[in-house]
Amino acid sequence: MTGNIKWLFASAMLLATSNAFSQGSGSNSLNINSKPVIDKSKLIKKPKPLRTELSGGVRLNSDGWGVFVDKGWVRSEDRYSDLFYNIRLLQIEFGEHKHPKETKRNSRLSTNTNANPAPYIFGKINNFYTFKVGYGNRKLIAGKPEPGTVSVHWVYLGGICLGMAKPYYIEVVSPATSAVETLKYSDARKNEFINDNNIIGSAGFSQGLGEMQYIPGIHFKTALHFDFAANKHGKIAIETGANVEYYTSPIALMVEQKDVPYFINVYAALQFGRRW
Repeated sequence: MTGNIKWLFASAMLLATSNAFSQGSGSNSLNINSKPVIDKSKLIKKPKPLRTELSGGVRLNSDGWGVFVDKGWVRSEDRYSDLFYNIRLLQIEFGEHKHPKETKRNSRLSTNTNANPAPYIFGKINNFYTFKVGYGNRKLIAGKPEPGTVSVHWVYLGGICLGMAKPYYIEVVSPATSAVETLKYSDARKNEFINDNNIIGSAGFSQGLGEMQYIPGIHFKTALHFDFAANKHGKIAIETGANVEYYTSPIALMVEQKDVPYFINVYAALQFGRRW
């Protein structure tokens, strides 16, 4: 009898242990070392955010021309947009201003020293070049988020500029000696400078470089910027706007024309570059 009791007790203990082990191994909540299974097919890889832009272009002004380089930093909170964001803009530009009265002429003279005289600008006193550094913004005002469509931005910036006035030289035949000489404008020789019967032609760009005068100033511009880029990394745009420059002294450009310290013009620009 005693043997039967021991056998029954051992069988009950074995059955209880087997049930406990089966329940423990089947419950995920009790396994502290288990890891969640991640379905990698459901992960979405976000594109690398756009942070900066570098571009350059050419500008045709109503009173001259310019070449420029833009450096931009993305400011929009949505850095994953393909084309349409706002940027902080740094711009460097070099250009030339011309007087609206400027006209080129050909010489009425023919000399042995210069069989093919260069055309000249009658009455021009100085070539005026400008170097500008500006800082501002380009803000999105219209456009759709699909690649290949046009976005419209408002550009506004201002900064400092340095004007460079280079004397304009011509070759003339001296009435007193009949010798050929180079001549720039002065009050004392004004009559010779504007007597086209004695003018041979332009003396060339290099004449007057050592006599450059530098005039500091400030500038401001505002424009509409039309971005035609087909993808988020390319840059192609047309910009049109107005520009104002003010210098610390009047600029002499033409004889018998008023010297003023400012320039106001409208412009159109073509721009290429890259974003990353």
